[in-house]
Amino acid sequence: MRTAQEQANLDLVMGLFENVLRPLDSTHVDKYISPNYIQHSPMAAPGVQSLKDFLDFVHKRSPEAKQHMYRSFADGDYVVLHYHVVRHPGDNGLAVVDIFRCENGMVAEHWDSVQDVKTDGPNPNSMFELGGR
Repeated sequence: MRTAQEQANLDLVMGLFENVLRPLDSTHVDKYISPNYIQHSPMAAPGVQSLKDFLDFVHKRSPEAKQHMYRSFADGDYVVLHYHVVRHPGDNGLAVVDIFRCENGMVAEHWDSVQDVKTDGPNPNSMFELGGR
């Protein structure tokens, strides 16, 4: 069972996902991201403005991108999301795990792990669905 704070953190991060990450919309970043934001992703430079620039770059490069959420977890100050990004029609996409640390009602820190979705490997189990395919 989640604590009230864990639910608030999950709601914050899900708002970030729905209003910023899913639409790749940098205009709402300041509503969710702390001014002292610490970025650990190797794909984006540190800082809030760099995050906005990265979102704008990705949106321009992949305007048809779609994200499908599979899992979300809250544990104390941390929220973890597991989702599938398809950059354009026909793309196998990326499996993404984001870890967010929340503080004072804002996202204060972010880590991620991103990998290509493979359909021709030796493992027939889905990277997303329970129980395999």
